[in-house]
Amino acid sequence: MSRAGKHPVKLIDGVSAAIADDVLTVKGPKGEIKLPLDTKNAGLVDVVVESDQVVITPKDAEDKKSRAMWGTMARNVRSAVEGVSNGFSKAMYMKGVGYKASVSGNKLVLVAGYSHDVIMEIPAGLTVQMGETPTEFTISGIDKCLVGQFADKVHKVRKVDPYKGKGIFYKGERIRRKEGKKK
Repeated sequence: MSRAGKHPVKLIDGVSAAIADDVLTVKGPKGEIKLPLDTKNAGLVDVVVESDQVVITPKDAEDKKSRAMWGTMARNVRSAVEGVSNGFSKAMYMKGVGYKASVSGNKLVLVAGYSHDVIMEIPAGLTVQMGETPTEFTISGIDKCLVGQFADKVHKVRKVDPYKGKGIFYKGERIRRKEGKKK
């Protein structure tokens, strides 16, 4: 049984949901998110929008794939409701000599110790805000998946070096420092 799918998703004040053409549309103060209901997994879950909640149920409670999609769909709907009401953000910072970031238009420019600047296009629906220093920035948007994907892409530009302790970090990320070679 899915523990994530057992409870219906409550719609917060100012958030509405509607189903049309196998697409669940969640609208809120920050924007709208469209979730496809049946693309590859034809007919594994039923999604019903009631007055103030969205109820997700498996079509076959004995089928393992149906139970798995039940929990997945419930989490996706919860994330959509939270995204259109509060939004999501990932705070990041850079550590290293000469490392810095800047935003110009819809591009994120990273100086991360390479012979060239790394220029990344910011996806539609996301914003990047610079922090107090040129090494701190925050990626934010309403789609949790998109925010996480872009943050991971930025994180991989310069992976954290456990020997020198430099790279691109998530705020709150702790790395285990390694000792260098001994003579």
